[in-house]
Amino acid sequence: MKFFKKQSPGRLIALGFALVIFAGALILMLPISVNDGAEVSFINALFTSTSAVCVTGLIAIDTAEHFTVFGRTVVALLIQIGGLGVTAVGVTFILAAGKRVGIKGRLLVKEAMNLNSFKGVVRLVKAVLLMTLCFEGAGVILSFIVFVQDFPPLDALGISLFHSVAAFNNSGFDILGGLQNLIPYQNNVLLNLTTCGLIIFGGLGFLVILDIIKTRSFKKLRLHSKVVITMSIFLLAIGTILLKLTEDITWLGAFFQSVSARTAGFSTYPIGSFTNAGLFVLTILMFIGASPGSTGGGIKTSTFFALMQATKSSATNQHSAAFRRKIPTEVITKAFIITFLALLVVCTGTFALCILEPDCSFIQLFFEVTSAFGTVGLSTGITPDLCVASKVVLIITMFIGRLGPLTIASLWAFKATSNVSYTEETIIIG
Repeated sequence: MKFFKKQSPGRLIALGFALVIFAGALILMLPISVNDGAEVSFINALFTSTSAVCVTGLIAIDTAEHFTVFGRTVVALLIQIGGLGVTAVGVTFILAAGKRVGIKGRLLVKEAMNLNSFKGVVRLVKAVLLMTLCFEGAGVILSFIVFVQDFPPLDALGISLFHSVAAFNNSGFDILGGLQNLIPYQNNVLLNLTTCGLIIFGGLGFLVILDIIKTRSFKKLRLHSKVVITMSIFLLAIGTILLKLTEDITWLGAFFQSVSARTAGFSTYPIGSFTNAGLFVLTILMFIGASPGSTGGGIKTSTFFALMQATKSSATNQHSAAFRRKIPTEVITKAFIITFLALLVVCTGTFALCILEPDCSFIQLFFEVTSAFGTVGLSTGITPDLCVASKVVLIITMFIGRLGPLTIASLWAFKATSNVSYTEETIIIG
């Protein structure tokens, strides 16, 4: 216990995610989890567990063909734990046991959800759980209407439950079999819009949704909520238009892929058949990702917004501002640091895969690594054929993407902050 008390919140969160991932991998290898005649190696079980907990959706083996109902239930639970966050789930169990959440627990939730204070932490966790239950419940009902037309009622209910959990938590897992994802339903308007709705609300962030429910007016929203909503609408619109222009798909398909790329990973068209232009558009959307405090990954919409405002203010020699509010300098600095670290992770991962997978094209590998970092799950179809070392690279990338590159970087901060002040001297930039 003394060891855990001495660790920083970031390290405890990372350790919690790692333990859940390894526990999930071991459970997925049990005979009760694996279909008769199927084989699940440790690396594939670890890859599946990591992809589920990190709410990614990249798969090395087909979920429906390799795992039993029990195994698929485990995958769904791992997705739910990953989407809510290990700390939030831990707090839920503490509350269910009728115990009080201590300072350490509140600190972990604050760190995990990027909160500014301890105020209302427990109340927020309860609201998040209720919100998740409502959205996923609605998703189950609407999805069942579609799936019951093609499957027996009990099977349709199981698929609907799994799909709703995966969609709201922005994880592109499916259990339809044959590695087909949602391609058979590319023209089903109800399932497309239901899935998109779950993805969008799951990607907005719990704090933004609560702000919308509380104020019910865009003008009264906090600056963070305004930024997230504005950027989400902008990225969805520009993504839809660019995908429609670059690919031979319907407007519904273009909209769905624009939504899914941030950061759900479902697909209604074979991504491997997309042009380089289309893949590049998806890669940009995957890299930006969802919003802070959500179930999605990426550098986040607010980070991209801060970068845009900083660039604009630098060009016009003005303060970085939005909606008549000045954006603090430390926020701009943090945005640049996160983006730099994210680019470093993606570039390093892509370089490693270029060495390990010489038969794959650069755009395929770049797309795969970005998908892993953004915890998206979209793939051109190369994931099952990757070597063990490549899968390890993607596992690490997914882990970093879920926790955030800044959190991972802070894990190695062993020394206390120095009070030494040095003489300032400028350097030439640009």
